[in-house]
Amino acid sequence: MVLAPYGMLQSLLRERDLQATLAAVHGVLHRGGTFGVELVADLPAWSEYRKRVSLKGWRGARGGAHVTLVESVRQDRARRLTIFDQEFTERVGRTRTSRQFSLAFRTLSVPQMVRRLEKAGFAITALLGDYNGGPWDPRAEVWVILAKKP
Repeated sequence: MVLAPYGMLQSLLRERDLQATLAAVHGVLHRGGTFGVELVADLPAWSEYRKRVSLKGWRGARGGAHVTLVESVRQDRARRLTIFDQEFTERVGRTRTSRQFSLAFRTLSVPQMVRRLEKAGFAITALLGDYNGGPWDPRAEVWVILAKKP
């Protein structure tokens, strides 16, 4: 089994990188092996926002580090990208350290990913809308595709 959780394949921003990754997965799986893909659902519908605190609390035992994650989301509709700008701050005593990074995801729907998987030689075995095996729906919060190497 090979797993690609939380939009990992959507973070491959160039089509040739996605094709190469699918070919590599196909190459390492044994016949009958499963490839599980989770897509970040409906990225174009994500509302843009700036500087929203998405995580705040203490890490470690009492006296440990106080951590904060501030996030902004922006859409680049021309390039079909959703970009998450993140700022992670850790405070220990009077020392404060901040790190900034961005995560970009391509807009790929379940039908688009299914076509790419089939072209790479996979057979789709399930389209799921939750982690309990519920059916896929375009409005689901989770999009999971299970495919097998024939």
